Amino acid sequence: MTLGVFLAVMAAAFLHALWNALIKLGTSKIGAMVILSIMEVPIGLAVAFVAGPIDPAAIPWVIAAGLTHFAYKFFLSYAYERGDLSRVYPIARGAAPMIVAVAGVFVLSDQLSNRQYLAITILAAGILLMARGVFASGENRRLVPFALGSALATATYTLIDGQGARISGNAVAYIAWVFVADGLIFSLGMLALRGRAVIPAGGHAWRMGTIGAAASFGAYAISVWAMTFAPIALVAALRETSILFAVLIGWLAFGERMSREKLVAALVIISGVILTRF
Repeated sequence: MTLGVFLAVMAAAFLHALWNALIKLGTSKIGAMVILSIMEVPIGLAVAFVAGPIDPAAIPWVIAAGLTHFAYKFFLSYAYERGDLSRVYPIARGAAPMIVAVAGVFVLSDQLSNRQYLAITILAAGILLMARGVFASGENRRLVPFALGSALATATYTLIDGQGARISGNAVAYIAWVFVADGLIFSLGMLALRGRAVIPAGGHAWRMGTIGAAASFGAYAISVWAMTFAPIALVAALRETSILFAVLIGWLAFGERMSREKLVAALVIISGVILTRF
């Protein structure tokens, strides 16, 4: 991996942590996520126009991914309503690959290697340590099930996207249409559930939502580009430094409490996630 590609992947990791931080920054986490979702639609349409068509057989997979993204965003927003970025993000981001690895045994008939068993064990230990900190620090305990719900949704759409992208015959266009479906389903769904009051007023919220949507797509696009120049497993592993970025943003930008236990838990989770990628 060249220095340029390495720096690009690190930038993608930062962008992923950044858009989560922008959601956390909003007064209404659900409202911030709605604006981000609305802005995903024109971005997705623009990329789809450039990338070209997909196989119609992939359309049900696009819809399934969009529905699963609704659950992902819903749980993540509620987790951020109740907990710190530096607590929620590592749990949500770290539990997802563990769930994918375990589910792959049953859904995809994958065989786990000794290394993967070790990775799952390390991930579980890191997540338990991070969750333990919630109880020990007197934080809102309800953030844990919401963060885990977000991780379960992430694992689900990861499995869906893996199959859908193959069927589509055009992975970039497939993801672009998933962005469109995701944006429409979440924004319209939350409008139906909460009414128009769910959309924050004021230009600041829209600016932050637009930046968040661009950061979300940029994180993905850079990673895909990097995978054309460097080993996929190495790119995927480096992306997980986003957990460390999220912890640092929570501490330095939001003034979140940074204990030794929280930092150790985050590092353990990063180690486990990296092991699942090789």
